[in-house]
Amino acid sequence: MVSWFSKPCSPIGVDIGSRSIKLLQLDGSCTDLWEAARWDVADTTEPQERDDAVVDALQRARQGRNFRGREAVFCISGRDLFVQNIRVPQAEGDDLRKIVHFEAAGRLPFSSDQAEIRYLEAADVRQGDTIRREVILMACPRPAVERILAIAQRAALVPLAIDVEPAALLRCYAKQHRRDEDQQSRVMYVNIGAATTTIVIARGTDSMFIKYVDVGGGQLDEAVAAHLEMPPADAVTLRRHNGDRRADQRDPEIMRSLGEAIRPVLERLAHELSLCIRYYSVTFRGQQLSRIVLGGGEASAMLADWLSSRLDLPCEIGNPLRTFPKTPPAGPPTQWDVAAGLALRTIN
Repeated sequence: MVSWFSKPCSPIGVDIGSRSIKLLQLDGSCTDLWEAARWDVADTTEPQERDDAVVDALQRARQGRNFRGREAVFCISGRDLFVQNIRVPQAEGDDLRKIVHFEAAGRLPFSSDQAEIRYLEAADVRQGDTIRREVILMACPRPAVERILAIAQRAALVPLAIDVEPAALLRCYAKQHRRDEDQQSRVMYVNIGAATTTIVIARGTDSMFIKYVDVGGGQLDEAVAAHLEMPPADAVTLRRHNGDRRADQRDPEIMRSLGEAIRPVLERLAHELSLCIRYYSVTFRGQQLSRIVLGGGEASAMLADWLSSRLDLPCEIGNPLRTFPKTPPAGPPTQWDVAAGLALRTIN
């Protein structure tokens, strides 16, 4: 029996990926998993068909589930979000906002007049003989926001907020890392999804560097299909089924072939990560990274070990639901990090 005085659940965190949607809701105190569901999205590149497929997936994922209410937090995906670290003159308040918007006008790949522009202040940094403000510029075209609102309405969901993936990632893992030592540590979060990899370097809950890299599960599948000369759909199945098996039950020959196929893609990812680390080290001198936390649907222990050896940094697998008593649905826990961070969003 549900008490009349029980706290309502969190909003539903809605993570719309390129291949699937993930819905996650927490209990009223945000200390346990209330409900979660994942649903594949039909593969299409036509925008209207894509939106129709997302709406259908959102409706199907909620059928027969115990989600409470219709309030939800969505997020802008990496496909629609422009992110860049920039340095601007030191300023505060409205003066800083005007400077950032002026800089954005010359950098965005779309019109700034039709953009939603936000920024995060990272830190003051030395450039030559001057001190400048390192700022993370984020922007998306307004039609991308309007599409999310339209999808929410058609799926009978009430959007309380539209967030960004990097903020959701930090919010998710910050819930686990509350010690003073954790708050002072500099950590690189790497979320490898189906289409892109999100890279966030943070000090506690404060972002210092954000970048999207065009590397994900889709590129890995394409590499397997080309290397083994098989249809793309078969490459997806081969990689997924092999990854779902326990390590001692995997075919060594298949593992070797897959490793050869995806190595160039992983080398490119490692190179991109090393460039991010180099930029961070030069910009924020004397503030060494402590570790890498690997998340997203493509995270694995093998990849964590490989990246650790290549980048000479400890690399661990993230578990966004580690502190919750209830176990997550089937599949790697890492796939829920963005959805969990969205569900934890405090609505102002």
